[in-house]
Amino acid sequence: MKRLNKIVNVTQPSLPDLDEFIIYLREIWNSKQLTNNGSFHQEFEKQLADFLGVKYISLFANGTLALISALQVLRISGEVITTPYSFVATTHSLWWNGIKPVFVDIDPESKNLDPLKIEAAITPRTTAILPVHVYGNPCAVDEIQKIGDIYGIKVIYDAAHAFGVTLNGDSLLNFGDLSILSFHATKTFNTIEGGAIVCHDENTKKRIDFLKNFGFADEVTVVAPGINAKMNEIQAAYGLLQMNSFRNQVIKRKEIANIYRSLLQDVKGISYHEDIKNVKHNYSYFPIFIDEDEFGISRDELYFKLREKNIYGRRYFYPLISEFPAYRGLASADSEKLPIAERVAKQVICLPIYPELTLQTVETIVNHLKGLSLSF
Repeated sequence: MKRLNKIVNVTQPSLPDLDEFIIYLREIWNSKQLTNNGSFHQEFEKQLADFLGVKYISLFANGTLALISALQVLRISGEVITTPYSFVATTHSLWWNGIKPVFVDIDPESKNLDPLKIEAAITPRTTAILPVHVYGNPCAVDEIQKIGDIYGIKVIYDAAHAFGVTLNGDSLLNFGDLSILSFHATKTFNTIEGGAIVCHDENTKKRIDFLKNFGFADEVTVVAPGINAKMNEIQAAYGLLQMNSFRNQVIKRKEIANIYRSLLQDVKGISYHEDIKNVKHNYSYFPIFIDEDEFGISRDELYFKLREKNIYGRRYFYPLISEFPAYRGLASADSEKLPIAERVAKQVICLPIYPELTLQTVETIVNHLKGLSLSF
């Protein structure tokens, strides 16, 4: 089968209407206020909280600064239990705060932190749990919260994949002490770069806002050693427009996910996630998992052969964070302690998914997968 005429990436950013954006840009140009809690920032923050069904949200320049700041907000120190199966920013945020990450294995179904293995990793130095809603699939929020309550430790969710996801009708962002979002260009909802912290009370919101703006409480009062992590007016204006199309984008993503599932259901050696009951998904990723024995070739062989066909999937997440030089010396990074994460990381490929992806291209991608399988 011939390769595709042009590269199909794992994702493609959805952009707001340019003419509408130019109107907002003119307002910003006329106001001369580019940052520092301008009118677009304030309006975006207000509308976004309503849109997501959360009480308080604080906008950030990017998701990594939001993660770093969230740990400061709750004065987290010592050790934090987290997952090795995520993007490196999750663990880097701990390193930047002088916190020791403690890796715990993942659940084989959800690919999230396994709550059954958390308690064994708790020590007197443990101050928080930092799980990730991987691919937007909800963590075991009730079980994790119970552990946090029993041991008196905080729960901070890396919800970078979970924009708009609900569980039993409630925003997934309402669980834990804080939730952190990313609005990077690769995300389902993007503001080019950007992020946010979701919290549940006004006092915490105030502390977050102090810390992201150098610790300033007013012109002459600095209440904490903060950082410069503010979202600017251009990103905020862009974000306001993005909310208009988000729900339609999710509908299109769901259609693509269902087409993949329908076309792949009879292919031996490929598994994928089904929708979860009582969860409203955002379909931010479509990961497949390759069983080499059944499929006939390894994940890496398949990955590179697809690239030859101009199909650029991504191995989200490979290698594990625990395998990077900065972390592999940790006792918890021992691969023997992380067998499920090790296996999944060697099996995963996220296939292209974005609203503009055509049915014909999806069918071509699947036909290439079938053609490369030695067992089909």
